[in-house]
Amino acid sequence: MTIEVRVPQLPESVADATLVSWHKKPGDAVARDENLVDLETDKVVLEVPAPAAGVLKEIRLTDGTTVTSGQILAIIEEGVSAVPVPGASAPAVMATSGGKLSPAAKRVVEENKVDPKAVSGSGRDGRVSKSDVVNYLSTKEPVPITAIAQSSAPISKAAPAAAPVPLARGGRTDQRVPMTRLRARIAERMVQAQTTQALLTSFNEVDLKAVNELRTRYKDQFEKQHGVKLGFMSFFTKACVEALKKFPTVNASVEGNDIVYHEYFDVGVAVSTDRGLIVPVLRDADLQSFADIEKSIANFAGRARAGTITMEELTGGTFTITNGGVFGSLLSTPIVNSPQSAILGMHKIQDRAVVIDGQVVVRPMMYIALTYDHRIIDGREAVLFLVTVKQCLEDPARMVLGL
Repeated sequence: MTIEVRVPQLPESVADATLVSWHKKPGDAVARDENLVDLETDKVVLEVPAPAAGVLKEIRLTDGTTVTSGQILAIIEEGVSAVPVPGASAPAVMATSGGKLSPAAKRVVEENKVDPKAVSGSGRDGRVSKSDVVNYLSTKEPVPITAIAQSSAPISKAAPAAAPVPLARGGRTDQRVPMTRLRARIAERMVQAQTTQALLTSFNEVDLKAVNELRTRYKDQFEKQHGVKLGFMSFFTKACVEALKKFPTVNASVEGNDIVYHEYFDVGVAVSTDRGLIVPVLRDADLQSFADIEKSIANFAGRARAGTITMEELTGGTFTITNGGVFGSLLSTPIVNSPQSAILGMHKIQDRAVVIDGQVVVRPMMYIALTYDHRIIDGREAVLFLVTVKQCLEDPARMVLGL
């Protein structure tokens, strides 16, 4: 009995997807619910599982094809054993001794003909990321791009061997690759924000001595009780929620000639992945405890990097926080995540000499930046928003007392 493998129903906001890569080839045995192919949307990579056990009889669509919901991807012959296909190459190995490959890593492995077992994974459970593969390749001799391009073309036995292509000073090469759907979508949204909003950035600095002392005092007890570390993001999320309550325009958005005031606080937290920056959303952040926030962020970060986060978790949001400090950024001007109207940028914590009560002391300081849509948010509101965040972080008791 033959069974059709179809593109699953895509989320309402997604019109189509791109077929990234097949994990099987015609003639391969497949198990029920085994991942057959990856589909990439603007935000996430979707896995298409086998609807039944059997043999992959036919692949209808190739890598790089744009697909829509319901399209037939392949045909499975249910309940039969695999039969070797003459001339077919051995299937690519998709797992390592430490863990499996992320979708982005798998593409790099296939394009560069790397043995995945030779790459050490730095992700959870030994999962191999794109950066792991790139770092592995950087230790090998560079291959001219012309050789890579020619390796996929059929070679006639009668044709003379191509002469080696000399490398310019130190093996300088170029590679031209198409943007992934996520990267193209990020580019589109960034340009859209710059061209449709009147963006302005205001800055302030925060003394994190009080937050550091709280974390030091309670970190062991917190982790023991809640099973997650007490980080900085829960403090900043709570501080931003308090500021958003005081200045609702910062939590609003523009639709045509209307200002939409959101009476809830869905805070997006930017997460860096191999595929690009994505923004999972903490729903009703005002109702979440410090532990809830830390658990949610850790969960989002792990699944975002593993490519298993859902579209619903990336949709919506009324305000965003991004932390460039984890990469060493001292100061930046983040871009608003349209259609939101503001974004808070966190930065590196650095010991600096500051004057407090007439005395020069060393304190752990951080610059914070608020980029906002000046069409609806005035400079006064933006500055006072940052002042509120600063006050909450320098005196965390304010967040407990709602001051």
